[in-house]
Amino acid sequence: MRASTRQQFIAGAAGRIECAVDQPEGAARGVALIAHPHPLFGGSLDNKVVQTLARAFLELGYEAWRPNFRGVGQSEGAHDEGRGELDDLAAVLNAIGSEKFILAGFSFGASLAARLAERSKPEWMVLVGVGVTRIMAPPVPAGTLVIHGENDDTVPLAAVLDWARPQELPVVVVPGAEHFFHRKLHILRALVHRNWK
Repeated sequence: MRASTRQQFIAGAAGRIECAVDQPEGAARGVALIAHPHPLFGGSLDNKVVQTLARAFLELGYEAWRPNFRGVGQSEGAHDEGRGELDDLAAVLNAIGSEKFILAGFSFGASLAARLAERSKPEWMVLVGVGVTRIMAPPVPAGTLVIHGENDDTVPLAAVLDWARPQELPVVVVPGAEHFFHRKLHILRALVHRNWK
């Protein structure tokens, strides 16, 4: 599948929000909004987990939006401990204007995607290495795909299981994977494909 990527800017509360928009060949079946990991620890729209998720959604026929949070890349503003970043994600989703959308994220971005789901009605959610220690993720809709690395030392697996247990939410554990899924990205991609509805 051939795809093209364009840069687009969306107006946000702290200024413009830089987005990479990956467009599939042909008409898109919907939109996937993918949130990146913590900006103070190097997170950006170019993160390899975020790019892997975008590639998987493209292969499924979705247009993938990867915004940079405020203060990252060409996005204006400064880090706001998740509050302003949530507003930025909501601004991007509002600007896209699609009724058919998927929310996804990695680490800090997965927590923010979960928070955005409280304000919106995604068709599906994919949360990878969901941050539940620094910023608590709320409960998510049934059917959300949660993927976590067995050896994640940034967000311990036990913490994610404690978060998922009261929701009776299954967690897919990738054996041997750490937080950034080094040498396991192909597994993430395959899991998105296999679990897509």
